[in-house]
Amino acid sequence: MSVRLADPEPGIRLVTIDRPERRNALDRATYAGLTDALETAPRDAEVRALVLTGARGCFTAGNDLKDFQDVETAGDSPGLTFLKALRACPLPVVAAVEGHAVGIGTTLLLHCDLAYAGDGARFRLPFTALGLSPEGGSSYLLPLVAGSKRAAELLMLGEPFTAADAAAAGLVNAAVPAGTALETALAKARALAALPRVSIKARALAALPLVSIAATKQALRRGHDDSVARALDAEAEVFHALRRGPAAQAAFAAFLGR
Repeated sequence: MSVRLADPEPGIRLVTIDRPERRNALDRATYAGLTDALETAPRDAEVRALVLTGARGCFTAGNDLKDFQDVETAGDSPGLTFLKALRACPLPVVAAVEGHAVGIGTTLLLHCDLAYAGDGARFRLPFTALGLSPEGGSSYLLPLVAGSKRAAELLMLGEPFTAADAAAAGLVNAAVPAGTALETALAKARALAALPRVSIKARALAALPLVSIAATKQALRRGHDDSVARALDAEAEVFHALRRGPAAQAAFAAFLGR
């Protein structure tokens, strides 16, 4: 399996992307596993917080470009389905980043509630270099957290940047000593798991108030939910049109031929 689940301590579900031979690149099966983990955890009464990380010192190299060579895919892509599940998850999600966080490996952090990166981590948004455009709601969310000029620099130039840069841009809460991102994320998840949890019944009935962390998460996102949803869909339409085009296909072939 390319996604491993574990419950390292009470209340915490650890979700690990596990394709080390591909630097944890996200293919269709991995996206399906991640989506399933996000949708099933809230139905488990024992799970109060999720921690998302990558195996063997690498978060994720982003989309598996082999999948992007398929020009026939229609409807929501597996990546977009995953991002919508991440956005909709009522439980707090904490990311632990070490090593590479490329493309969607960076933009997905905009949808996590908390994120911590080892100071050796390296981030990149290489969309323009691949003949693509921004995805993951980043064209809307990144200017909000980083400012319009910094967002333009990161998205248009697509240059690598450090964990300290990611923290300054609002993509992660903090850069921590290398190798300690998971330890830090688990400590934050532990604190979140100790807070009152919204019940399944309360979540199912909109008339009932949510409690504590779930209510706070909902309140923090309320003002942006519609805009993010529109951005996700609009970006996906352009992204996949470009993905099927000759420039992007040539870039994928060149990258995979290295």
